[in-house]
Amino acid sequence: MAGGIFHRKRRKLKSEINVVPYIDVMLVLLIIFMVTAPLLTLSVDVKLPSSTGKALESKQEPVIVIAYPDGRLGLKLPGDEQPREVDAAALEAMLAPIKAQQGNDMRVLLAGEGNAPYQRIIDATDALRKAKVTNVVLWTQ
Repeated sequence: MAGGIFHRKRRKLKSEINVVPYIDVMLVLLIIFMVTAPLLTLSVDVKLPSSTGKALESKQEPVIVIAYPDGRLGLKLPGDEQPREVDAAALEAMLAPIKAQQGNDMRVLLAGEGNAPYQRIIDATDALRKAKVTNVVLWTQ
């Protein structure tokens, strides 16, 4: 029985991390992100903002300029019940005497209907700039 003693060879423990599976997972995730990233930015839905800010107290009523979706402009002067329809040249002519009377304290609220293209708002802003109006506020709900 002296020959019956067997010594088993002990295996050494590996102290290394096998990173091959982690690299495979990383490459699969990279491919997934590369494929889906361009698809996420194709369309953007934009809703006009609303604000919870408080209105500033003012002694004077503001002038309201409205940009309609079809390109028309509306002007509601202090004391008017309903806005009147004007074009850019008439807007400039009607705002000139008010600007001369009120000076730089003249406030203008620029409103755009919810379905109006942004270009209509820019056109109204250009018309106000030609009328030399500097205090313009965008009106939100």
